[in-house]
Amino acid sequence: MKSTKSKKLSRRPITPRRITTLAKKALANNFKMKPAQGKVFLESLELGSLFATSHTKGILINITESSALVVITECNNKEEESFYLGKRRIACRTEVIKV
Repeated sequence: MKSTKSKKLSRRPITPRRITTLAKKALANNFKMKPAQGKVFLESLELGSLFATSHTKGILINITESSALVVITECNNKEEESFYLGKRRIACRTEVIKV
């Protein structure tokens, strides 16, 4: 049987001032990504470095602000090997193991 009393949440209305305050706090506390233990981000490697991910191995060729150009040399997935092998653009923040 349902209760006849309804629960009212006492919320303050969101004002433009409160929105700007929350936005300033969010921007002040920048989000900093850290790679998992034993891994590094692809952007921190030197050009020409060998790296490995969970499924592929490759060589870093070039880095831009948002992506990295790599050559994938080995792939664990034999069925789709032709898709993965060769030049690829992947994210700079990809976690890799330096070989």
